[in-house]
Amino acid sequence: MKAKSILTVIISIIMIIPVKSQTISDEFKNRIITHFEKRVCSKKSNNTSLLLIHSPSLGLHWKTAANPYIAEIISPDQPFHFASIGKTVTSALVSILYEKEYIDFEDKISKFLDDTVLAGLHIYKGIDYSKDIRIRHLLNHTSGLSDHYLDKNSKGVCLHDQMLSDPERFWTPSETINWTKHQLKPKFKPDNGFHYSDTNYELLGLIIEKVTGKKLSQCLHEYIFEPLEMQHTYQIFYSEPKVKSNYPIVDLYYKGVNLSKAKSISMSCAGGGIVSTTEDMLKFHKAIVENLMISKQTFGKMQNYVKMGPSIYYGYGLMNFRFMFMPQKYHIWGNSGSIGAFMYYNPSMDIYIIGSFHKVDYQVQPIFYILNTLRKFNKELRQNKKS
Repeated sequence: MKAKSILTVIISIIMIIPVKSQTISDEFKNRIITHFEKRVCSKKSNNTSLLLIHSPSLGLHWKTAANPYIAEIISPDQPFHFASIGKTVTSALVSILYEKEYIDFEDKISKFLDDTVLAGLHIYKGIDYSKDIRIRHLLNHTSGLSDHYLDKNSKGVCLHDQMLSDPERFWTPSETINWTKHQLKPKFKPDNGFHYSDTNYELLGLIIEKVTGKKLSQCLHEYIFEPLEMQHTYQIFYSEPKVKSNYPIVDLYYKGVNLSKAKSISMSCAGGGIVSTTEDMLKFHKAIVENLMISKQTFGKMQNYVKMGPSIYYGYGLMNFRFMFMPQKYHIWGNSGSIGAFMYYNPSMDIYIIGSFHKVDYQVQPIFYILNTLRKFNKELRQNKKS
């Protein structure tokens, strides 16, 4: 694959659903798309970036795909890795099982997991808290467990490093949980802080399989993908999409390794092992917003937010950004992935912004992109009201 020496070639495919009361100009649409394309050019990556902007009230449905390399096959409908947005899917599945009375958010995990999993799981300052962890602690990262993915052991090694150094190594959830137990130490006792941990969600995956008697992948298809007609969505390594895409999965190159094809990404199973498309992601997100999959009451429980950082709050697989010094109309909620994946909804303007920049360790930049895009929308809408 060779970059054009003079010009960066960007291919964009934009779809617009026409409506009777169009309030957004073509000129504004072009500015939004150009802004996205410039971001793609500036991040110095040969990976395809995807974007979908949807607003029922504004009658918008725009899709675009961009790549600075002419040889790359791209389409806005290419499947790609959800990354940690998969936690939102797992959380939704847990919430569905809650409504079906399989589990309760207050249940202790010792009700479902035996000593082979619990033994030595959470020993903090000499006290064993393994049997004090509740399902809600796993969902909003208040269990105190370390993160097998990014937390380093005494030798300064984390599984993220091993994912790159040994891409052909396949990891099971039990193996990643054992890594946490034997290589890492808990951060605090349950319900006494926040620490983002993929290990929490791998435990949730085991609990889902225990209470249903089915594989996690089977539950995902049965309770979420099939009812919502997410035909191109599946759990990598464990299932297949109902309809195979006409396009290849988006490549994810990092330090010379194409992670989209690496077996080592199996270390993220219930915490982010889902492949989907922007269209399917939109179906999923809208189903939550419109209470089509989970009741309004249960969604309220999912919004059990704890502070993750400045302006950032984390619920049950949900991230909520309440930007400091910015009015509430710019607040967004949804989730992000470590590869620059994003799925957010802005209630004030009724706008969904979904996609991925496909760049590892690129979590913060998409949020600023979304905020800047919303500010552009707000300015355009105010100008339209005046005219």
